[in-house]
Amino acid sequence: MGVALISIRNLTKRYGSSITALDGLTVDIEPGIVGLVGSNGAGKSTLLKILLGLIGATSGEATVLDLDVRTRGTDIRQRVGYMPEHDCLPPDASATDFVSHMALISGLPRTAARERTAEVLRHVGLYEERYRAIGGYSTGMKQRVKLAQALVHDPVLLLLDEPTNGLDPTGRDEMLELIHRIGAEFGIAVIVATHLLGEIERVGSHLVAIEGGKLLRSAPLGEFIEHTGTLAVEVDEGSETLAERLAADGLSIALDGRAVLVDVADGRPYDLVRDAVADLGLPLVRIERRRHRLEDLFRDAAPVPAGPAGHGPAAARDQVGVDPAVGGPS
Repeated sequence: MGVALISIRNLTKRYGSSITALDGLTVDIEPGIVGLVGSNGAGKSTLLKILLGLIGATSGEATVLDLDVRTRGTDIRQRVGYMPEHDCLPPDASATDFVSHMALISGLPRTAARERTAEVLRHVGLYEERYRAIGGYSTGMKQRVKLAQALVHDPVLLLLDEPTNGLDPTGRDEMLELIHRIGAEFGIAVIVATHLLGEIERVGSHLVAIEGGKLLRSAPLGEFIEHTGTLAVEVDEGSETLAERLAADGLSIALDGRAVLVDVADGRPYDLVRDAVADLGLPLVRIERRRHRLEDLFRDAAPVPAGPAGHGPAAARDQVGVDPAVGGPS
């Protein structure tokens, strides 16, 4: 097995004596489209800045592309693209001027910078608007400019901090499609920091979840969803009868009004729910998966201890918190 894309060991970042942004974080991240998920304030942005060498950690160590973040920040930034969360664009500059300027700063010759700028602006869908002042752009267009400047120097890794921030549903879909294409078609490793688990489900291959600066879980996305899903079965009447039947079948259930909430650890509950509803002749309203918001998935979660024995799927499987109101482990 080769060197990890990113390797983090006991990483801690404190601001003063009262704020701990990262708390002994230990995790390895492999190539792919990886979701770095956590609620607001979980430490995601701080971690990205440390990985870029923009700020220093209080203690611990990390490498990006086998480069030490403490001493090789400039080298890392030459090979990594960064899309910050907040608006940082000059309103009077055009997209072409700004992105080509960022290409020059990254070390591209002037002619190559202009050519590469046109290429990435076409890729993100801004080619026709490339000479307009950024101040007149919509939020979605500004996010695309930020993505373009992160891509312009042909990085091997992208760090995207809340890339769908402020976007309407259509803009969010388009941004997620761009991210998927970057990873799938261009083979660029991507880390997407977000508080919306549903976004990572659509584009990602692996999930790293943190809360309070600690690792909650690192696992392939399919396995992660498999162990945290909840199925909501809503019937017009007879919810208690349905709940009793499913409990007798050995499922972990809870009632939420007319809905029966069923923990989903594998495919078995689906067949049992179908058979129970049919056998009891209940008027079914809907069946849907729930808890795609991170806050619900990790409420009251117990963080995974740091160290080789305390992270990864095996150690973390039973550490993912579930809202006690909807049943399951907490």
